[in-house]
Amino acid sequence: MFQNVMFSLTALLALMPASLLAYVRDGFRQGRGPDAVFWAVLFVAVAGPLAWSVIQLDGTWRTGLSTTLWVSIAACMVLYSGLCLTTRSGWRLMPLLLPYLLLVGLFATAATEAPDPTLSASAPTVWVDLHIGVSVTTYALLTLAAVSALAAFLQERALKAKRPTPLTRMLPPMADSEQLQGRLLVASEIVLGLGLATGMSVLYFEQGVLFRVDHKTVLSVATFVVIGGLLIAHAATGVRGRRAARFVLLAFLLLTLGYPGVKFVTDILIS
Repeated sequence: MFQNVMFSLTALLALMPASLLAYVRDGFRQGRGPDAVFWAVLFVAVAGPLAWSVIQLDGTWRTGLSTTLWVSIAACMVLYSGLCLTTRSGWRLMPLLLPYLLLVGLFATAATEAPDPTLSASAPTVWVDLHIGVSVTTYALLTLAAVSALAAFLQERALKAKRPTPLTRMLPPMADSEQLQGRLLVASEIVLGLGLATGMSVLYFEQGVLFRVDHKTVLSVATFVVIGGLLIAHAATGVRGRRAARFVLLAFLLLTLGYPGVKFVTDILIS
């Protein structure tokens, strides 16, 4: 247990420089673009949670809350790095994303002593691994979409008030935030659909049924419906700004309740 705590603290320390970077350097406020320092702290922030996940899992899936949260953080950091490399303004999500992930990491570290059993499943290993991988990717994509939506929300509010804040000067412009939000939502919907399909496959192998009414399933389906409804509304009416951001944050809340939320109840509150 002491070893797990030390690994968690190390991963937590790896997130701290990136969490503070935007608030101590002028590059974000001036939009100069990533520099060598940015890439260095980003590498550390990716390596810490990713190394923790690889070492902790060691070829086996564990289902505890702390492991779930650290794997989610690692997935978010890997995908965020991809955004930094492939988009014009994705790197400017750092002032919102990294402090949030640091808080999640603090909670994961606090939950280190909670039960962390190894996953036991009768379904074929390939289906189980695929389902878990898709689920983690979905949650990471929707986390990034929610951060993009929050950035768009803050930018819209600042524009309407005609009062940019130090925080909004660091974030992507509103148009870029909404573009990131839209692309991430589409990806989230596709991957979530795959997650529901693989989950049904695993359930069929284990229990001979395709659908089971439980908290995780209901919340995942609700998330799929909310995202799908928002994408349809955006295509039909061009809904955007605060209204779109509220729906994105609602979808993120639903998936959070269905993914780490259920584990929090079972591992912390009930155990």
